[in-house]
Amino acid sequence: MKYLQDYMDKGQDKLFKDKKVFFAFNKEQLDEGIKKHKIKGVKLVSMGGGMYCPKTNAEQVLHSLDEIYKAGIEQDIKENGIDKIILRELLNHEAFYVGDIQDTKMKLMDYPITKEQIIEVYYKYYDKYA
Repeated sequence: MKYLQDYMDKGQDKLFKDKKVFFAFNKEQLDEGIKKHKIKGVKLVSMGGGMYCPKTNAEQVLHSLDEIYKAGIEQDIKENGIDKIILRELLNHEAFYVGDIQDTKMKLMDYPITKEQIIEVYYKYYDKYA
């Protein structure tokens, strides 16, 4: 089963290429990113997490990343369904092992999923995975 990031990768890759977004964690990587994207005479901004882009693209990058994220959630739901997504995240966050759904709840907070749905799936699969 795919994860949310799998649905976002293609859109992010295109956005990063089109808007000259790159990641750098030291001066050498910063210089490489500037050279690779042929960025000259343009102010760069740090977007956090080591992500840089030309200042003129920053607002569009943030907006587009949000749209890519929302579309990824929609595609995930369409392909996998709510119950399978919940089970995937319960397993990924070892909820059956630790007896706690909090990490799963946090991971799915942007999905149209309630705590009650998570609890229902948790108990549905408890005997199999606990």
